[in-house]
Amino acid sequence: MSVTRQQSRREAARPTLPRVPALAVLSYHLVGYRRTWRASIFSSFLLPVLTVLGFGVGVGAYVDQGVGGVPYLDWILPGLVASTAFQVAVSESTWPVYGNFQWTKLYYAQSAAPLRVGDILGGHLIFVLFRVLTSAAAFLLVAAVFGAVHSIWVLLALPVVLLLGLAVAAPVFAFAGSVPGDSYLALLFRFAVIPATLFAGVFFPVESLPVGLRWLAYLTPLWHGVDLCRAATLGVAPQWSATGHLLYLAVWAVAGWVLARRVFHRTLVV
Repeated sequence: MSVTRQQSRREAARPTLPRVPALAVLSYHLVGYRRTWRASIFSSFLLPVLTVLGFGVGVGAYVDQGVGGVPYLDWILPGLVASTAFQVAVSESTWPVYGNFQWTKLYYAQSAAPLRVGDILGGHLIFVLFRVLTSAAAFLLVAAVFGAVHSIWVLLALPVVLLLGLAVAAPVFAFAGSVPGDSYLALLFRFAVIPATLFAGVFFPVESLPVGLRWLAYLTPLWHGVDLCRAATLGVAPQWSATGHLLYLAVWAVAGWVLARRVFHRTLVV
């Protein structure tokens, strides 16, 4: 009888997974981030300050009439918020994912626990969205300090950047989990992230581009996020249908999830 009681006590003392196992994976990443969050202060606050000063104030001083009758600082702000979310989503989905497969083998350890592929992928994606949200919120806080926020409707930009972050992070997870070397991640930044940031309507209207480059900009998820954020921040209608923007980003998110789950399943499940 005593042996049975001891076994029952040991089983009761064992940690159990939450009802949503992906939250256990999220908890792991949050615990790790709690030890390293100070290193992100530079990217979360100092870089927005420098960006607002350099582009919004510095370049804006030479744009006398603004863009479409809107002061350049106010016009560029939503684009900077969206591009920050875009870059954070890519950064958190490249080397961290590749390293968890190739260097630390974290995903293999998690798959050995009672976690499914969807739990591992979903928990990490939620953490990436957490980083996207906090980075975008920090940027909006900096913008408010500089007097570039004039309406409470700017808060609508936060759910937009969450969808944008998922639309970007999910396919990048699939890419980072399938490439044979980390040099491919640098190529992703050189040939996709940097051109998208420069030509997706963040710093100047897309309409000023040649027709061919304009349509390439329209194909990027970033342009759709920029247009939605700009509409929310300035209180104007987006250039394209808001529903169309949201559906386009949702397609990227769903397709990325399917691809990432396939890559994770193929690698982790024997």
